[in-house]
Amino acid sequence: MPVSEALRRLAETPAFWTGEPFDTDGLPAEAHFSFPVVSGYALVLDVELPTGDRALGLRRPAASEPVQLGWAPAAGPYPAALRWWELERFARVIALSDPLLPHPGLVVALLSPFAPAAADDDPAQIAAVREAAYRSLRREIPFGEQLAALTGGPEQAPLPLFTGERWWPAPAVPSPQVLDEAAIASLSTPAQARLQVRAGHRFPHEDLSDLVRHASALLAGVPHHDWYAAARPLAGRIADSGDLAAVPALLGALTGAGCDHPTVLDALSEPLVPLEACWMVETLAGAEPGTLLRHHV
Repeated sequence: MPVSEALRRLAETPAFWTGEPFDTDGLPAEAHFSFPVVSGYALVLDVELPTGDRALGLRRPAASEPVQLGWAPAAGPYPAALRWWELERFARVIALSDPLLPHPGLVVALLSPFAPAAADDDPAQIAAVREAAYRSLRREIPFGEQLAALTGGPEQAPLPLFTGERWWPAPAVPSPQVLDEAAIASLSTPAQARLQVRAGHRFPHEDLSDLVRHASALLAGVPHHDWYAAARPLAGRIADSGDLAAVPALLGALTGAGCDHPTVLDALSEPLVPLEACWMVETLAGAEPGTLLRHHV
């Protein structure tokens, strides 16, 4: 799913994430984002602008309109519409089908408020995945500004006396990171479930369970694909040991087998992001989600 211009603009706006008011000029009154998962199911997020109120829905196969899972104002509180492990599983499937939406990334950043921590969840693991998702949010820096940062100094090296910043300040370079460290830390902390909506008789329990089954089956089948079968033993050893040092060897085995899946290769390539590598190794090994991740949080 190509990231729409409206979603790109919202994703690059810090106030959108923190629930503060922001300029909505040029944006539609209601932003509608659909993330296809599997077997005709999709997670749908509707955002009312400029209030920032959000509704999460589930679109079912052959249905024109999604059924609502939960609603929240911009700054919360958010309902426990999804369990954390459900969202994480869906995000993995979405990433495998759409290289533009790697995991953990935009999908987790947008939808994780609807999946608060439950009593049996590991808060440290959730916080780590959420932090990686919010940290993945980047804005593009025009090439001209990047070039100016590299070549904006004097034509020849100045005398030592004049090398200080007050004599020749370095040109300001826009940060590609959308959120500052304080915002990332605040957003990454998993909230506890307060608003329970799954007990309601209108909640689509059967449809959500069906989606979970399809998503779980898809992930379970990945290690048996021709590209991945030969690399599965090595992926299993990495998952069991917790040591990511063998990831380059795993990447080599996959490329040698003819794998050209951009999501798989990017997750295992340098510069290595441990959270991206962990979910991919777990998937290729057929391991329980969190098996490798727990060694790195």
